[in-house]
Parts: sequence; structure tokens; C-alpha cells
Amino acid sequence: MNVSVKGEYALQAIFDLAVQDSQDPVKIADIARRQAIPQKFLELILANLKQGGFVQSKRGAEGGYLLARAADQISVGEVLRYVEGTKATKSERTKSGPLASFWDRVEGAMAQVIDKTTFAELARDWKERQSKYVPNWDI
Repeated sequence: MNVSVKGEYALQAIFDLAVQDSQDPVKIADIARRQAIPQKFLELILANLKQGGFVQSKRGAEGGYLLARAADQISVGEVLRYVEGTKATKSERTKSGPLASFWDRVEGAMAQVIDKTTFAELARDWKERQSKYVPNWDI
């Protein structure tokens, strides 16, 4: 599976929204800064994700973006398929070559992982990893 920069940024944007503890809208500039995504590109990606029903926006000074559904209801595979479309992942040679069935199994395994992985799971794993590395300054 080939994931474009746009696809990677879309995943990062949704991940960033999933990690937020607050129910307040998150500003594009904050997501862009935290995830190191060019802000203009992020604006286009978020507009596309809004059309896909993954995020919603709030207007105004206190506006920004929120997940349209709970993070445990959005899978990585769902987002990737929406952003990337149904691009061919195999060349003509591998579709009918001696390794075709092998590559089919690889793609099936990858699809199973990304379809079962939700952004809530990713956020929980990230928070756990971050808390393990907090230095203890007690003396």
C-alpha cells in the first residue's frame, strides 16, 4: 500500500484531534504546528475530511475543528481509503506474476490491521508511551 503525503497528513490531523482531551474545537494553526504540516495544505485536507464526515468545523474566534464521530468509531483504513481512493497498489507484473498470491496475502494482512485500528487506540497508545518517558525529578 502506498500512502501519499496527503494521506499521511490526513492521518496525523485526525490523530491530533483524537489526542485532545478537551471537547473544544482545535485551531488549524495548532494542529499544523504540532504535526509539522504546512498550514495551507492542512486547510485543504481538513476541508476534504469534513466532506467525508470525519471532522466538523466551528466558525468564529473560538472555532476550529473537532472529530465528527468518536475516535473509537474512525479506523485508519477508513480514512486512508477516503483520502487515497482506490489506487492500484500492485503493478501489472505482480498482478499475474509468480508472487501474485503472496502480495494478495500481504495486502489482506495490511488491510486487516488498518481496518481494526482506531484513532482512539492510537491516541491511547501514544499517551501511554509518552507517560513512560516523563523524567522523575524527585530528590
